[in-house]
Amino acid sequence: MKNFIYSIPTTVYFGKDQIENLGQAVSVYGKKVLLVYGGGSIKKNGIYDKVTSLFRECGISWEELSGVDPNPRIDSVRAGAEICRRGGLEVVVPIGGGSSIDCAKVIAAAACYDGDAWDLVLDGSRIKSALPIVAVLTLAATGSEMDHIAVISNMETNDKLGTRADCLRPKAAIMDPTYTETVSAYQTASGTADIMSHTLESYFSNAEGYMQDRMAEGILKTCIEFGIRAVEHPDDYEARANLMWAGSWAINDFLKLGKPVPWSVHPMEHELSAYYDITHGVGLAILTPHWMRHVLCDRTVEKFRTYAVNVWGVSWELSPYDAAQAGIEKTAEYFKKLGLPDRLSEAGIPDDKKFGIMAEKAAKKLKGTYAELTKEEVEQIFREAM
Repeated sequence: MKNFIYSIPTTVYFGKDQIENLGQAVSVYGKKVLLVYGGGSIKKNGIYDKVTSLFRECGISWEELSGVDPNPRIDSVRAGAEICRRGGLEVVVPIGGGSSIDCAKVIAAAACYDGDAWDLVLDGSRIKSALPIVAVLTLAATGSEMDHIAVISNMETNDKLGTRADCLRPKAAIMDPTYTETVSAYQTASGTADIMSHTLESYFSNAEGYMQDRMAEGILKTCIEFGIRAVEHPDDYEARANLMWAGSWAINDFLKLGKPVPWSVHPMEHELSAYYDITHGVGLAILTPHWMRHVLCDRTVEKFRTYAVNVWGVSWELSPYDAAQAGIEKTAEYFKKLGLPDRLSEAGIPDDKKFGIMAEKAAKKLKGTYAELTKEEVEQIFREAM
């Protein structure tokens, strides 16, 4: 296990009616807020009215940035940062899932930066400070409510890139599982796949981390158990609560510290989202089994066998390759059981014309991964997934 320093400054308010703590959590940092959200769902389900009512009670004024896209755009970041600078805003409060929170993170940094916001996406070392962020989570998926990473898309350049800085980690997060009960079955399934992918990215590392791997297996088993329950029974509080908490712990550094590794599947999926704007979790669900099959070899087979046995209950009596392959197939079958497509063509990708340039861009980000892939190998995975 490698050396690390672990500090999670995010104060989490978890459970029913924890929104009541929002005014207090925000007031610690200021009274002038930028409210960031996506479509109109928070107005339909009453969350918007509750949040703004609490703001009024606490003497908090606010301005708004709405219409954040599912793959948040740099244009939204620029607009939000300008609102913050113009109004002297002090706190950024995103309401939603990872898209709104990621957008809010880079807005918070860009509001404290003199140059263009895209500079901060291209180079996270430029982020020196950020406005405080207090997140209200409405979707269990990205874990952005408790991490220091943001992913932003530039549709002009077909780039979807992640940036990171310690100051981007939210100061507080309101996590009420009931807020996710109105999320569609498709988005619930997609979010579950995203949580599982985050966990797998840390699990498949070349560094040893026995304890971290056992925790990762527990998170994966939690997703397997409660993802289906939440899809089939949207108002199942325990299912929603377990998924929400699993989403945070899949990516808040706990699993990767001591066994770091660059991620493997996310860089490939980011190209799909950048060029075709597909749902992130869907792309991950499609690519993950194909990546697993591609990197299964004599060097990796024992790790895949352990994964199959500990996560999926495959018999240890099987040969290493038979067990590993069974675990991979169970992974693919589970994503299908969630109702997610298993081919890129089913996800709206019309042809393979852009796979070459996508593979070239992805391969540049796959140095030092669990199993390094060339441009040709990435393109092969894309084609096999088509």
